[in-house]
Order: sequence, then structure tokens, then C-alpha cells
Amino acid sequence: MPKAYWIAHVTVTDPDPYALYAEGATAAFAAHGAKVLARGGRVEGLEGESRPRNVVIEFESMEAALACYESAEYQAAKRYRVEAGEAQIMILEGV
Repeated sequence: MPKAYWIAHVTVTDPDPYALYAEGATAAFAAHGAKVLARGGRVEGLEGESRPRNVVIEFESMEAALACYESAEYQAAKRYRVEAGEAQIMILEGV
């Protein structure tokens, strides 16, 4: 079964509630066996629109990644992120 990757591109506009989101999301990721591969490091935008904060998280499967996103823990954290910035989030199945 191929792994899956949660990819987020984010512009934070209000750091205080975003910090609450990050705390809750981190707990949800841990509860679902996720491995953070990249989070908020240096980025060089080469083509198209880029955002200052980018995240890549590995899951054992597409089902595990979707279960994390749909979990009560993640949804509780998400409410802080919605008003704290703009985000594009996707889950990509690996090869």
C-alpha cells in the first residue's frame, strides 16, 4: 500500500490562534502515526504562487491521512486555523 503525503501551503495572518492550531494539529498527527518531513523551513518559490509556510507530513496510507483530517482532534484544531490565515491543503498518494 503506498504512503500518502499531507501537503499544506499556508500564509499565517494571525499568529496567536495559528499557534493553537499547530498545537492541536500536531497532537492529531501523532495520534494517527504521521511523520513530519518538512514544516515551516526555508522555501524558494520558483514558479506560480508560493506561500511562506509549507508542510509535508507522511502517513502510512491515503486512508490514514484522510482519517486524521476527518478526526475530531484535527477538526477541533482546524477551527483555529480557518480564521488565522489562508491555506491550501491536499493529500497526495505516493508511488
